[in-house]
Amino acid sequence: MPKEILKVENLNMHYETLTGNVDAVKDISFTVLEGQSFGLVGESGCGKTSVAMSLLQLQADNAKITSGSIKLDGVELVGMSESELRTVRWDGISIVFQGAMNAWNPVIKIGEQIREAIREHYPKKSKSENTKKISELFNMVGLDESIMDRYPHELSGGMKQRAIIALALSCDPKVIIADEPTTALDVVIQDQILNEIKKVQDLLGLSLIYISHDIAVIAEMTDQMAVMYAGRIVELGPTDEVFKNPKHSYTKALLESTPSVVGEKVKLKSLEGEPPSLIDKQSGCAFAPRCPNKNETCNPTVDMELIEISPDYFVDACNASNS
Repeated sequence: MPKEILKVENLNMHYETLTGNVDAVKDISFTVLEGQSFGLVGESGCGKTSVAMSLLQLQADNAKITSGSIKLDGVELVGMSESELRTVRWDGISIVFQGAMNAWNPVIKIGEQIREAIREHYPKKSKSENTKKISELFNMVGLDESIMDRYPHELSGGMKQRAIIALALSCDPKVIIADEPTTALDVVIQDQILNEIKKVQDLLGLSLIYISHDIAVIAEMTDQMAVMYAGRIVELGPTDEVFKNPKHSYTKALLESTPSVVGEKVKLKSLEGEPPSLIDKQSGCAFAPRCPNKNETCNPTVDMELIEISPDYFVDACNASNS
Protein backbone atom coordinates (compact mmCIF):
# COMPACT_ATOMS: atom_id res chain seq x y z
CA MET A 1 0.00 0.00 0.00
CA PRO A 2 1.53 3.38 -1.06
CA LYS A 3 2.05 5.80 1.80
CA GLU A 4 0.23 9.10 2.21
CA ILE A 5 2.23 12.04 0.85
CA LEU A 6 -0.35 14.79 1.26
CA LYS A 7 -3.30 14.79 3.66
CA VAL A 8 -5.77 17.69 3.70
CA GLU A 9 -8.42 17.69 6.44
CA ASN A 10 -11.37 20.06 6.88
CA LEU A 11 -9.59 22.98 5.19
CA ASN A 12 -11.41 26.33 5.22
CA MET A 13 -10.17 29.52 3.59
CA HIS A 14 -11.86 32.83 2.77
CA TYR A 15 -11.02 36.13 1.09
CA GLU A 16 -11.75 39.28 3.07
CA THR A 17 -13.47 41.88 0.85
CA LEU A 18 -15.34 45.15 1.40
CA THR A 19 -18.65 43.41 0.78
CA GLY A 20 -17.94 40.45 3.07
CA ASN A 21 -15.90 37.26 3.31
CA VAL A 22 -15.77 35.10 0.18
CA ASP A 23 -15.77 31.48 1.38
CA ALA A 24 -13.66 30.04 -1.45
CA VAL A 25 -12.61 26.79 0.29
CA LYS A 26 -15.16 25.05 2.50
CA ASP A 27 -14.36 21.99 4.59
CA ILE A 28 -12.10 20.39 1.96
CA SER A 29 -10.59 16.96 2.75
CA PHE A 30 -8.62 14.61 0.51
CA THR A 31 -5.52 12.42 0.51
CA VAL A 32 -2.84 11.98 -2.16
CA LEU A 33 -0.76 8.81 -2.08
CA GLU A 34 2.83 8.34 -3.21
CA GLY A 35 2.96 8.18 -7.02
CA GLN A 36 -0.76 8.91 -7.36
CA SER A 37 -2.44 11.37 -9.72
CA PHE A 38 -5.27 13.31 -8.07
CA GLY A 39 -7.63 15.56 -10.02
CA LEU A 40 -9.71 18.58 -9.04
CA VAL A 41 -12.41 19.54 -11.55
CA GLY A 42 -15.24 22.04 -11.64
CA GLU A 43 -16.47 25.27 -13.20
CA SER A 44 -14.42 28.46 -13.11
CA GLY A 45 -14.77 30.07 -9.68
CA CYS A 46 -15.52 26.84 -7.81
CA GLY A 47 -12.38 27.12 -5.67
CA LYS A 48 -9.89 24.81 -7.42
CA THR A 49 -7.03 27.31 -7.65
CA SER A 50 -7.79 28.60 -4.14
CA VAL A 51 -7.19 25.06 -2.86
CA ALA A 52 -3.87 24.93 -4.74
CA MET A 53 -2.74 28.29 -3.36
CA SER A 54 -3.71 27.20 0.15
CA LEU A 55 -1.60 24.04 -0.12
CA LEU A 56 1.46 26.17 -0.86
CA GLN A 57 0.43 29.01 1.49
CA LEU A 58 0.60 31.39 -1.48
CA GLN A 59 -2.83 32.95 -1.10
CA ALA A 60 -3.46 36.61 -1.81
CA ASP A 61 -2.90 39.11 1.01
CA ASN A 62 -6.63 39.22 1.76
CA ALA A 63 -6.92 35.43 2.01
CA LYS A 64 -6.94 33.62 5.34
CA ILE A 65 -6.98 29.94 6.29
CA THR A 66 -9.44 29.83 9.17
CA SER A 67 -9.20 26.16 10.09
CA GLY A 68 -8.05 22.77 8.91
CA SER A 69 -4.87 20.80 8.39
CA ILE A 70 -2.41 20.34 5.51
CA LYS A 71 0.19 17.65 6.14
CA LEU A 72 3.00 17.00 3.65
CA ASP A 73 4.69 13.70 4.38
CA GLY A 74 3.40 13.96 7.95
CA VAL A 75 4.58 17.57 8.52
CA GLU A 76 1.90 20.18 9.30
CA LEU A 77 2.10 23.19 6.94
CA VAL A 78 -0.71 25.30 8.42
CA GLY A 79 0.83 27.68 10.95
CA MET A 80 4.36 27.54 9.53
CA SER A 81 6.32 30.79 9.34
CA GLU A 82 7.27 32.22 5.93
CA SER A 83 10.89 31.15 6.37
CA GLU A 84 9.80 27.59 7.19
CA LEU A 85 7.47 27.51 4.19
CA ARG A 86 10.28 28.55 1.86
CA THR A 87 12.11 25.35 2.72
CA VAL A 88 9.01 23.35 1.73
CA ARG A 89 8.06 25.13 -1.50
CA TRP A 90 9.76 23.69 -4.60
CA ASP A 91 11.60 21.16 -2.44
CA GLY A 92 8.60 19.36 -0.93
CA ILE A 93 5.73 20.65 -3.05
CA SER A 94 5.88 22.72 -6.24
CA ILE A 95 3.40 24.13 -8.73
CA VAL A 96 2.98 24.80 -12.42
CA PHE A 97 0.88 27.95 -12.24
CA GLN A 98 -2.01 28.71 -14.53
CA GLY A 99 -0.60 30.79 -17.40
CA ALA A 100 2.90 30.28 -15.99
CA MET A 101 4.55 30.24 -19.41
CA ASN A 102 4.18 34.04 -19.40
CA ALA A 103 5.77 34.40 -15.95
CA TRP A 104 9.41 34.19 -17.05
CA ASN A 105 11.62 37.23 -16.44
CA PRO A 106 12.12 38.53 -20.02
CA VAL A 107 15.68 39.82 -19.50
CA ILE A 108 17.22 36.75 -17.81
CA LYS A 109 18.10 33.54 -19.63
CA ILE A 110 15.96 30.48 -18.95
CA GLY A 111 18.79 28.44 -17.47
CA GLU A 112 19.78 31.14 -15.00
CA GLN A 113 16.21 31.47 -13.75
CA ILE A 114 16.08 27.73 -13.01
CA ARG A 115 19.54 27.84 -11.38
CA GLU A 116 18.26 30.53 -9.02
CA ALA A 117 15.57 28.15 -7.69
CA ILE A 118 18.12 25.37 -7.22
CA ARG A 119 20.62 27.67 -5.46
CA GLU A 120 17.93 28.75 -2.99
CA HIS A 121 17.52 25.16 -1.74
CA TYR A 122 20.95 23.70 -2.50
CA PRO A 123 23.43 26.57 -2.00
CA LYS A 124 26.44 24.22 -1.81
CA LYS A 125 25.97 22.83 -5.32
CA SER A 126 28.34 24.16 -7.97
CA LYS A 127 27.24 25.87 -11.18
CA SER A 128 28.37 22.86 -13.22
CA GLU A 129 26.27 20.52 -11.04
CA ASN A 130 23.24 22.77 -11.48
CA THR A 131 23.80 22.95 -15.24
CA LYS A 132 23.95 19.15 -15.41
CA LYS A 133 20.70 18.93 -13.39
CA ILE A 134 18.93 21.37 -15.73
CA SER A 135 20.20 19.47 -18.77
CA GLU A 136 18.73 16.23 -17.34
CA LEU A 137 15.41 17.94 -16.63
CA PHE A 138 15.25 19.40 -20.14
CA ASN A 139 15.85 15.94 -21.56
CA MET A 140 12.91 14.62 -19.50
CA VAL A 141 10.50 17.28 -20.76
CA GLY A 142 11.61 17.15 -24.38
CA LEU A 143 13.81 20.26 -24.61
CA ASP A 144 17.31 20.65 -26.02
CA GLU A 145 19.89 21.80 -23.45
CA SER A 146 20.71 24.79 -25.66
CA ILE A 147 17.42 26.32 -24.41
CA MET A 148 19.29 27.20 -21.20
CA ASP A 149 21.10 30.00 -23.03
CA ARG A 150 17.98 31.48 -24.59
CA TYR A 151 15.73 34.27 -23.40
CA PRO A 152 11.98 33.63 -22.89
CA HIS A 153 10.95 35.61 -26.00
CA GLU A 154 12.99 33.21 -28.15
CA LEU A 155 10.81 30.24 -27.12
CA SER A 156 7.41 29.16 -28.40
CA GLY A 157 4.51 28.75 -25.99
CA GLY A 158 4.95 24.99 -25.82
CA MET A 159 8.69 25.31 -25.16
CA LYS A 160 8.14 27.82 -22.36
CA GLN A 161 5.57 25.53 -20.78
CA ARG A 162 8.00 22.58 -20.91
CA ALA A 163 10.64 24.77 -19.29
CA ILE A 164 8.17 25.69 -16.54
CA ILE A 165 7.63 21.99 -15.84
CA ALA A 166 11.42 21.56 -15.63
CA LEU A 167 11.52 24.46 -13.16
CA ALA A 168 8.84 22.80 -11.03
CA LEU A 169 10.96 19.62 -10.97
CA SER A 170 14.26 21.36 -10.28
CA CYS A 171 14.34 20.74 -6.50
CA ASP A 172 13.04 17.14 -6.60
CA PRO A 173 9.61 17.76 -4.99
CA LYS A 174 7.42 14.98 -3.65
CA VAL A 175 4.22 16.60 -4.99
CA ILE A 176 3.61 18.74 -8.07
CA ILE A 177 0.44 20.79 -8.54
CA ALA A 178 -0.44 21.38 -12.20
CA ASP A 179 -2.99 24.21 -12.35
CA GLU A 180 -4.42 24.29 -15.89
CA PRO A 181 -0.90 23.80 -17.33
CA THR A 182 -2.09 23.75 -20.96
CA THR A 183 -4.04 27.03 -20.88
CA ALA A 184 -3.65 29.09 -24.09
CA LEU A 185 -1.92 26.25 -25.99
CA ASP A 186 -3.34 24.68 -29.14
CA VAL A 187 -4.76 21.16 -28.88
CA VAL A 188 -1.74 19.43 -30.45
CA ILE A 189 0.70 21.08 -28.02
CA GLN A 190 -1.73 20.43 -25.14
CA ASP A 191 -1.58 16.71 -25.85
CA GLN A 192 2.21 16.79 -26.03
CA ILE A 193 2.48 18.65 -22.70
CA LEU A 194 0.09 16.21 -20.98
CA ASN A 195 2.13 13.27 -22.30
CA GLU A 196 5.35 14.87 -21.02
CA ILE A 197 3.82 15.34 -17.55
CA LYS A 198 2.70 11.71 -17.42
CA LYS A 199 6.10 10.50 -18.63
CA VAL A 200 7.96 12.52 -15.99
CA GLN A 201 5.59 11.41 -13.25
CA ASP A 202 6.08 7.74 -14.12
CA LEU A 203 9.84 8.18 -14.42
CA LEU A 204 10.28 9.94 -11.06
CA GLY A 205 7.38 8.39 -9.12
CA LEU A 206 5.92 11.79 -8.28
CA SER A 207 2.53 12.54 -6.80
CA LEU A 208 0.51 14.87 -9.02
CA ILE A 209 -2.44 17.13 -8.29
CA TYR A 210 -4.00 18.09 -11.62
CA ILE A 211 -6.45 20.99 -11.65
CA SER A 212 -8.71 21.60 -14.63
CA HIS A 213 -12.19 22.66 -15.72
CA ASP A 214 -11.87 20.08 -18.54
CA ILE A 215 -13.28 16.83 -17.23
CA ALA A 216 -11.90 14.90 -20.22
CA VAL A 217 -8.33 15.85 -19.23
CA ILE A 218 -9.00 14.71 -15.66
CA ALA A 219 -10.14 11.35 -17.05
CA GLU A 220 -6.87 10.96 -18.96
CA MET A 221 -4.48 12.20 -16.29
CA THR A 222 -5.70 11.01 -12.88
CA ASP A 223 -6.30 7.91 -10.73
CA GLN A 224 -8.45 9.63 -8.10
CA MET A 225 -10.60 12.73 -8.58
CA ALA A 226 -12.74 15.23 -6.74
CA VAL A 227 -15.53 17.34 -8.23
CA MET A 228 -15.85 20.83 -6.72
CA TYR A 229 -18.85 23.13 -6.60
CA ALA A 230 -19.20 26.44 -4.72
CA GLY A 231 -16.02 25.90 -2.72
CA ARG A 232 -16.83 22.32 -1.67
CA ILE A 233 -16.05 18.83 -2.87
CA VAL A 234 -19.35 17.21 -3.88
CA GLU A 235 -18.00 13.89 -5.17
CA LEU A 236 -14.69 12.12 -4.58
CA GLY A 237 -13.58 8.70 -5.72
CA PRO A 238 -11.54 6.62 -8.18
CA THR A 239 -11.63 8.37 -11.55
CA ASP A 240 -12.83 5.29 -13.47
CA GLU A 241 -15.74 4.77 -11.08
CA VAL A 242 -16.79 8.43 -11.11
CA PHE A 243 -16.93 8.41 -14.92
CA LYS A 244 -18.70 5.06 -15.19
CA ASN A 245 -21.36 5.79 -12.59
CA PRO A 246 -21.41 9.38 -11.27
CA LYS A 247 -23.50 9.81 -8.16
CA HIS A 248 -23.86 13.59 -7.83
CA SER A 249 -26.19 15.52 -10.14
CA TYR A 250 -23.50 18.13 -10.78
CA THR A 251 -20.99 15.48 -11.88
CA LYS A 252 -23.60 14.02 -14.22
CA ALA A 253 -24.26 17.49 -15.66
CA LEU A 254 -20.54 18.02 -16.31
CA LEU A 255 -20.29 14.68 -18.13
CA GLU A 256 -23.42 15.36 -20.18
CA SER A 257 -21.93 18.66 -21.36
CA THR A 258 -18.71 17.00 -22.58
CA PRO A 259 -18.52 15.36 -26.06
CA SER A 260 -17.32 11.76 -26.29
CA VAL A 261 -15.68 9.93 -29.20
CA VAL A 262 -17.06 6.56 -28.06
CA GLY A 263 -20.60 5.21 -27.80
CA GLU A 264 -23.74 6.50 -29.46
CA LYS A 265 -24.14 10.10 -30.55
CA VAL A 266 -26.05 12.09 -27.95
CA LYS A 267 -27.06 15.71 -27.79
CA LEU A 268 -24.93 17.68 -25.36
CA LYS A 269 -26.76 19.29 -22.45
CA SER A 270 -25.92 22.64 -20.96
CA LEU A 271 -26.32 23.39 -17.27
CA GLU A 272 -28.71 26.27 -16.71
CA GLY A 273 -28.05 29.06 -14.23
CA GLU A 274 -24.88 30.23 -12.51
CA PRO A 275 -22.92 29.15 -9.43
CA PRO A 276 -24.04 30.89 -6.23
CA SER A 277 -22.26 33.83 -4.64
CA LEU A 278 -19.65 32.61 -2.17
CA ILE A 279 -20.24 35.67 0.00
CA ASP A 280 -23.75 34.66 0.99
CA LYS A 281 -23.98 32.01 3.69
CA GLN A 282 -26.19 29.17 2.51
CA SER A 283 -27.94 26.33 4.25
CA GLY A 284 -28.82 23.15 2.46
CA CYS A 285 -27.50 22.17 -0.96
CA ALA A 286 -25.80 25.00 -2.88
CA PHE A 287 -26.48 23.19 -6.17
CA ALA A 288 -30.23 22.88 -5.55
CA PRO A 289 -31.24 26.03 -7.58
CA ARG A 290 -29.61 24.53 -10.70
CA CYS A 291 -30.19 20.84 -10.02
CA PRO A 292 -32.23 19.02 -12.70
CA ASN A 293 -33.06 16.28 -10.16
CA LYS A 294 -34.17 18.57 -7.36
CA ASN A 295 -36.81 16.96 -5.13
CA GLU A 296 -36.57 13.72 -7.14
CA THR A 297 -33.36 11.90 -6.26
CA CYS A 298 -31.92 14.30 -3.72
CA ASN A 299 -32.82 16.22 -0.60
CA PRO A 300 -31.96 19.93 -1.13
CA THR A 301 -32.56 20.81 2.52
CA VAL A 302 -29.65 18.64 3.72
CA ASP A 303 -26.48 20.63 4.44
CA MET A 304 -23.61 19.82 2.11
CA GLU A 305 -21.44 17.11 3.65
CA LEU A 306 -19.50 14.19 2.17
CA ILE A 307 -20.70 10.69 3.04
CA GLU A 308 -18.74 7.52 2.25
CA ILE A 309 -21.04 5.29 0.17
CA SER A 310 -18.40 2.67 -0.70
CA PRO A 311 -14.69 2.20 0.08
CA ASP A 312 -12.80 5.41 -0.87
CA TYR A 313 -15.89 6.83 -2.60
CA PHE A 314 -17.62 9.89 -1.15
CA VAL A 315 -20.61 11.93 -2.31
CA ASP A 316 -22.47 14.95 -0.97
CA ALA A 317 -25.18 13.97 1.51
CA CYS A 318 -28.06 15.47 -0.47
CA ASN A 319 -27.21 13.21 -3.44
CA ALA A 320 -26.35 10.11 -1.42
CA SER A 321 -29.66 8.55 -2.43
CA ASN A 322 -28.41 8.43 -6.03
CA SER A 323 -26.12 5.58 -5.05
